[in-house]
Amino acid sequence: MNEEFDLAAYYPIFGYLVLLIAFAVGTLIAAHTIGPRRNSEAKQVPYESGMDPVGDARQRFDIKFYLVAIMFLVFDVELLFLYPWAVVAYADGGYGEVLARPVFFCVLTFIALLFLAYLYDWKKGVFKWR
Repeated sequence: MNEEFDLAAYYPIFGYLVLLIAFAVGTLIAAHTIGPRRNSEAKQVPYESGMDPVGDARQRFDIKFYLVAIMFLVFDVELLFLYPWAVVAYADGGYGEVLARPVFFCVLTFIALLFLAYLYDWKKGVFKWR
């Protein structure tokens, strides 16, 4: 069990790491020292998908945008919880006979609560745009 640790096997990796760091630092220094610096009015304009910006960037957004974003996050996180359950539940051993039913009903309760949240959002008119 007492094996000798040979650091010489890792020398090429360390050399490659040093080479990468030196290249990155050298490129940044070269770009900063010999790169052109021409500030113009066109460079100070914010870029908006290739179109000239129209209006003020500090305009107010409708609350519906934020509600839809929050709903997207909620249902996205739902998938993050359901995927591991599905992988384990349908594996060869699964949860076993003792835990299979309780875990399944917990997942059904979770989905039912999300469905209630969906109905609540629908009733409040989150999905209706002006």
